[in-house]
Amino acid sequence: MKFRPFSLEDWFAEYELQCRINISESGILPIDFSWFDTDLSDLKLYYGHMLGDLELRELIARDYPDLSPDRILVTTGCIEANFVAFASLVQPGDHVIVEHPNYQQLYEVPRALGGRVELLRLRYEDNYKLNVDELNEMVTPKTKLIVISHPNNPTGSVITLETLKSIIEIVEDNNIYLLSDEIYRELSFTHKPLPPAATLSDHAISNSSMSKLHGLPGLRIGWMVADKAIVDIAKEIRSYTTICDSTLSEHLSKLALKRKEELMTRAERIAKTNLEVMRRWVENRDDVDWVPPEGSLVTFPRFYRNVTSTELCKLLAENYRVFVAPGKCFDIESHFRIGFGWSTDELREGLEFVGRALDRFEPIRK
Repeated sequence: MKFRPFSLEDWFAEYELQCRINISESGILPIDFSWFDTDLSDLKLYYGHMLGDLELRELIARDYPDLSPDRILVTTGCIEANFVAFASLVQPGDHVIVEHPNYQQLYEVPRALGGRVELLRLRYEDNYKLNVDELNEMVTPKTKLIVISHPNNPTGSVITLETLKSIIEIVEDNNIYLLSDEIYRELSFTHKPLPPAATLSDHAISNSSMSKLHGLPGLRIGWMVADKAIVDIAKEIRSYTTICDSTLSEHLSKLALKRKEELMTRAERIAKTNLEVMRRWVENRDDVDWVPPEGSLVTFPRFYRNVTSTELCKLLAENYRVFVAPGKCFDIESHFRIGFGWSTDELREGLEFVGRALDRFEPIRK
């Protein structure tokens, strides 16, 4: 396997820690350990179960009606859930359809596995809406997998239940699979959150984690929900990588999921407050447009200045110590990704500096 450089993660590695303000983080502001109010002195730090702690899987299963814990594989973050799902399904020569823009892993891993990746474009002029008819026309006899992520990273677009059911119909009619990265599923501003795809079909895989909405990225706990046959294959693949999860992280995840409603309420409160800050900033800028996010904790504004996204974001990092991810990290120019899940004051200050940086360049016509 040969992997291309991971543009977004490389950008984080180069610039994030040198910045004073971060307004491109994709999760909610992490909680402090004191929130758990627990004594860990009796916790035994054994190896964990290969599928994940049973009680943890039972807690996760509450969000997947009628699916048993043996259809859940706990992983090291959603990123591992995605990786083992691809490794379980994609063979050299398989056709894989991935919507774009998206998190780079979702199209680079199947490509590295020898899959022939074709991108389904989510277009700015269409409000980043997924076109089911276009998707259906892309399916061929060699198609193995369709990959979606909604609410989408970086655009914040969502799909309707009707669209999801149409995609499920496509994969079932063609005897192929759907991988649905659902890390933001429960945070939607305009629609009721969709049911997990895996609860609608045995041909669907639903992946998520504790990182984005729970505010616990440091635990590195995610999960894959799929047909048991796929889970069994993925478990064997993990035998050659991480084997099992951190016992400490699984224990803390159980405590967090028992107070999940509290964490989701917190995430929604922060997101809605900060989204209004973002909305007012865009409305006051003649050189910035956007498709307002309908879910998630990220948005992907488009700017109209004579500068590349990389040059702009490098200027922000080096001159203003403000961290923003350029659209180039998602293979799209004249955009940048803003995360609105952290401090409201930091978001306001960071956006002020983004405005100052934009003002240093000549405007271009929309």
